[in-house]
Amino acid sequence: MINEEPRRVEVDGFKVAGFSVRTKNSDEFNPEKARLPLLWEQFFSSGLTQIISHRLENEPIFGVYSHYESDEMGHYNVTAGLDSSNETNVLELNQVEVMKGSYLVFESQGAFPDCVVQTWERIWTYFQNNDFYKRAFQSDFELYSGPNQIAIYIGICSKQDPR
Repeated sequence: MINEEPRRVEVDGFKVAGFSVRTKNSDEFNPEKARLPLLWEQFFSSGLTQIISHRLENEPIFGVYSHYESDEMGHYNVTAGLDSSNETNVLELNQVEVMKGSYLVFESQGAFPDCVVQTWERIWTYFQNNDFYKRAFQSDFELYSGPNQIAIYIGICSKQDPR
C-alpha cells in the first residue's frame, strides 16, 4: 500500500550512529558493486541495539543519506543506524547528523526491499516532474518504524532557493 502524495514536515536535527558506506546509484543498480545490502546485513548482525544503550524496544531504525558529492548521480554516504542524539558511547561507530529543515515524506508499506526500491523510484519521478521543490542534497533519511513500514524523508528547498 502506497500513500502517493508526499507531505511536507519540519524536522529538528538529530544524530544517528551506525555503520556507513560511500556509494552511488549506478553502483547500487549493479549487483556486483552494490554496497547497501552488505551495509544492512552488517547492521542487523552487529548487535548495535546493545551498543546504543538508551534505545527503546520499538525505536525506529534509520538509513541516513549524507555527504552528497553533487546530486542523485554522484557519490553519497549511507549510514544504517539508530538515533544517538542522547548517546555518548558511540566511539566505534560512525555518527552522522540529520540536518534541521524542511522535508517531504514519502510513505509506503510492503515487502522489503521491494517497497524501498519502489518508494525511491516514486521520489525520483516526483522530483523530475515537480515545479516547486527541489532536493537539497544535504541529508535524507529512511525511517523504518515497524515491520514492512517505511517513510523516506527528502530534504528540500524551493526551486527559487539558490542552493
